Amino acid sequence: MRFRFCSHCVILSFILIIFGCSKSNPLVTDTPADYYPMHIGNYIIYRMDSLKFINVGSQDTVISYHAKEIVEDSITDNLGRPSYRVTRYLSDTNEISEWVPSIAYMVTPLKGSVEVVENNLRFIKLVTPVQDGISWMGNAYIDTKSDNSPVPYMDGWNYTYANTGLPYNVLAGTIPVTVTVKEADEVSGLGDGSYTQTIYSEEIYGEHIGFIYKRFLYSVYQSPNVQYPQGATIGYGLTFNMVSHN
Repeated sequence: MRFRFCSHCVILSFILIIFGCSKSNPLVTDTPADYYPMHIGNYIIYRMDSLKFINVGSQDTVISYHAKEIVEDSITDNLGRPSYRVTRYLSDTNEISEWVPSIAYMVTPLKGSVEVVENNLRFIKLVTPVQDGISWMGNAYIDTKSDNSPVPYMDGWNYTYANTGLPYNVLAGTIPVTVTVKEADEVSGLGDGSYTQTIYSEEIYGEHIGFIYKRFLYSVYQSPNVQYPQGATIGYGLTFNMVSHN
């Protein structure tokens, strides 16, 4: 009887240790809703840097704005699911000029994921569980293979969680609990360097805030030739860095 009692104590202690670790481990308990809260009236202001290639792609320039994204209304998507409309407004980096509407997109929070439809492209931004190493095909709903696809370079992106629960510094300061979604990081082309394609995409979300940082780059470089004596680069880049939120 004493041996049985001791065995039960060992098993009970083991169970308590497991549950105690799980309760204090954000990698296990966090969900997409923790990192993408949606409440009408919430807003986030970012410094938005837009990279463009000019002069037939021989030069690049960065145009900077402040972008204010506001959750403006609750709606339903085309499948009848509860969703939210978010509108992005642009101003200068000193916020002196009037806020001008730029685009609107839709966010659909689901039980195990968060979907975003922007420019008619539906992304799976987050999934359950929010834990390092979890991966999913975030662009699965996007046409990347047809001849008419505007975004063939988004094919096969394998979104993966990293740095879950760690702090991250943005313009607004240090966000204590965040998660990084690594979406794409690829350089391909010809071995002689005459043609190079670069794809990079990463988003960082703050707990109880939403997305706090984003960096995206798509570029295709063609080395100097008869048509482009100085070489040419096409593509674009975007960086969002959170300045403030309510």
